Amino acid sequence: MPLRHPQLNENGQLRHLLTIEGLPRELVHHILDTAATFVGVSDRDIKKVPLLRGKSVFNLFFESSTRTRTTFEIAAKRLSADVINLNISTSSTSKGESLLDTIDNLVAMHADMFVVRHAESGAPFLIAQHIDRTRGRGHVHVVNAGDGRHAHPTQGLLDMYTIRHFKGDFTKLTVAIVGDILHSRVARSDIHALTTLGVPEVRVIGPRTLLPGGLEQMGVRTFTDMREGLRGVDVVIMLRLQNERMRGALLPSAQEYFKQYGLTQDKLALAAPDCIVMHPGPMNRGVEIESAVADGPQSVILDQVTFGIAVRMAVMSILAQS
Repeated sequence: MPLRHPQLNENGQLRHLLTIEGLPRELVHHILDTAATFVGVSDRDIKKVPLLRGKSVFNLFFESSTRTRTTFEIAAKRLSADVINLNISTSSTSKGESLLDTIDNLVAMHADMFVVRHAESGAPFLIAQHIDRTRGRGHVHVVNAGDGRHAHPTQGLLDMYTIRHFKGDFTKLTVAIVGDILHSRVARSDIHALTTLGVPEVRVIGPRTLLPGGLEQMGVRTFTDMREGLRGVDVVIMLRLQNERMRGALLPSAQEYFKQYGLTQDKLALAAPDCIVMHPGPMNRGVEIESAVADGPQSVILDQVTFGIAVRMAVMSILAQS
């Protein structure tokens, strides 16, 4: 098994979900198919979904994200798990205890699954490798809920579920990802997922200062002119400006950014007539997207949130059975 893909066990089953990069296409489809069985499952149906009954899921969020943490919590509870939310900023790591010391203590409390969000790229990998090394290939699983600029695999998967729900066949689509590609872990996860699923043309659109090097090697086309990049696309995924990760003056102003790269009805008209509009949230209205588009008939942004719960249920249920 390649060292850079420690999320698979010896049988090729999902043991941890750390990144979409390197996952077999069949496994990605399996996750999406499993998610489809959970769409529409409500709190009233918990007794019918006992897949995580008796299991303890720890949400370890070293970065704040109310929506992502809440959807993971809802997903785990709908699978009948016991959920523990830890405010890491005020707990052991701020008292000098190392990240791995914290993990060891929580494993000793019979944790079964860690959902980890961290500002440092690679932190979930470090935790997974530590667990595998010290505990063997036992029952403790790690889900990456976003690490630095690196990956956000469940967001990528819920985006793929949304696209499949509305568009069906990935192999006939042109998809554009627009905005702050440089700082976006969502963009990286989406690109890996789209290329894995056979999308023939993936475009990224943004100012040169927000486009990282090496994009062509990932199998995408780059555009700095938004109007040119949007022509004929079937899906537009807008990204939030990651102001908290920016260093230096990468943009002239929010107003100028909106003028050049904000999604307006006028620019959206250049896409295919049945193009869908997506956004991982939270949205900066009037900066990367205008309200008329965000709330318009082509927007599936709220559907993404709904599908996100089902996708996270799917991931956790698959892990629990590996």
